[in-house]
Amino acid sequence: MQRQTPRDNHALQGRIVVITRPAGSATPLQRQVRALGGVPLLLPGLALQAADDQAAAREGLRAALTDQVLIFTSPAAASHAARLAPLRTTATVLAVGQGTARALRRHGVHEPLAPARQDSEGLLEHAALQNLHGRRVALIGAAGGRGMLREQLVARGAQLREVHVYRRVPPRLDRRHITALLQLPDSARVLLSSAEALQHLCRLLPAPALARLQAATVVVSSERLAAAARAAGFRRVAQASSALPADLLAAASLAG
Repeated sequence: MQRQTPRDNHALQGRIVVITRPAGSATPLQRQVRALGGVPLLLPGLALQAADDQAAAREGLRAALTDQVLIFTSPAAASHAARLAPLRTTATVLAVGQGTARALRRHGVHEPLAPARQDSEGLLEHAALQNLHGRRVALIGAAGGRGMLREQLVARGAQLREVHVYRRVPPRLDRRHITALLQLPDSARVLLSSAEALQHLCRLLPAPALARLQAATVVVSSERLAAAARAAGFRRVAQASSALPADLLAAASLAG
């Protein structure tokens, strides 16, 4: 998919943009929405918490840093790992996308590799993951998810170590979130880059609030999420070229 660009610097003028990113992580995206003239509305689909057993997570991470290939599955994986131990390693380090690569660089990893297609499928196409037989590979992130990376890495012969440095948990939604959604106009845009966030919102929101959310245009970061959004009752779906904020906002600006 070709990268999109907004028509102008006020492409979202007056439009409400619902941000479903995890609680506490949406501030940069809020600023970008406002810069385009939009009105951000925070509706976290996830909350991120430190691993239950910090000592075990730290021990696992320190062992992983001695492996040959490290894969970080999200920016949160990079930041939570860096809180446990310095990310000093001689391993080949891969990030699932550019956002994760930037987070790794902030924490001292100088040259993380990232795929052009910023998802698990794209990462698995990277040259660094094609010949893994007998190699020690560490997958650093949170428990759960689709399991595609785990399955494919093992199938390729990797000696896989999984290190869960944080947890994804359901968000806490209160009356303010529900009241705002009940007033949400059809012209709103909903930014979505996580199937798990979509599942939480569909389960936790009261039916009237969910119906208002479904009436808006949802902007998704992948074909897989587009299918999930349609299955969840969204009728107007726009696909961005990646989960990067600039790409999501470009798609939100250009959506009909």
